[in-house]
Amino acid sequence: MTSTPTKPTQPVSAQAPPRPHGPVPRRRVRGNRSQLLAIWLFLVPAALLGLYFKSIPMAEGIRLSFFKVQPFLGDVFVGVDNYLAVLTDARFMEALGHTVILGATQTLGALVVGFLLALLLEGQARSLWILRTTIFLPVVTALAVVGEIWRILYFPTADGPLNSILGWLGLGPLQFLNGTDTALWSIAVVGIWSGAPYNMVIILAGLTGVDRSLYESAGVDGATIWQRLRYITLPALRPSLVIVLTLAAIRSLRSFTEVYVLTGGGPAGSTEVWMTRMYSLGFQRNDIGVASAAAVLLLVVTLLLTVGTQVLAKRKAAR
Repeated sequence: MTSTPTKPTQPVSAQAPPRPHGPVPRRRVRGNRSQLLAIWLFLVPAALLGLYFKSIPMAEGIRLSFFKVQPFLGDVFVGVDNYLAVLTDARFMEALGHTVILGATQTLGALVVGFLLALLLEGQARSLWILRTTIFLPVVTALAVVGEIWRILYFPTADGPLNSILGWLGLGPLQFLNGTDTALWSIAVVGIWSGAPYNMVIILAGLTGVDRSLYESAGVDGATIWQRLRYITLPALRPSLVIVLTLAAIRSLRSFTEVYVLTGGGPAGSTEVWMTRMYSLGFQRNDIGVASAAAVLLLVVTLLLTVGTQVLAKRKAAR
């Protein structure tokens, strides 16, 4: 008896699933369109507000930077003269130096303090959550209020709050905001105090992504706390630290409220920064064109700083 060979059948799991034929169902198309419409309905109001309050004033400021603004008399086109006036103004150059010093001090100080706070307050305990919320309060407090509180703390007489504490330690009263040598550093302390909690939150978010098994392996191998911090924690926090540095640098370049409330740029211009000089020109001397040019230059520097930081971070990540 002969048997005819049969063609081996392909397993059911290996068979290709049947492809749907015909057009996409109308219900699916309608569902996608309704979702897209809902997204745009939510986006359009925010986009219109951003256009009206951000984009249009920004474009107007760039336009005014090329004009000598004369209210009721007509603006006169002056080209790049306003930019040259900013770059050749001695007080602007002094303000630029103060801005760089203040920005570097606040950025590094807030980064270090925020990093230490994040390491100390990492965990899931409820008491830590309450403590983190308390420390975060300066971030949600208006800078004008923060500046006024610190102005009271810095009261220069012997019975001032901070000078009273220094008196208990046998130190004489300091002229925190009234001395040309101490005013800028006193403002930097305020910036560190108000910026460190914000950095702490970002670094805490980065710490949640660190693999805990790496710490256990390092402990078994006899690694010290410093070695764990250097070879495990810091590399894992690199994206978070890039964000912190970028935001802190931008925030420091735009320092205005705390400086204006605490010293107003004094004494003797020792705390005048880019923003306070720009404010005095625009709103006290009514030199809108030069003030607009200074604002545009600050915008360009901010963009270059942001893009440069992101490019460097991507190059290091690629290595």
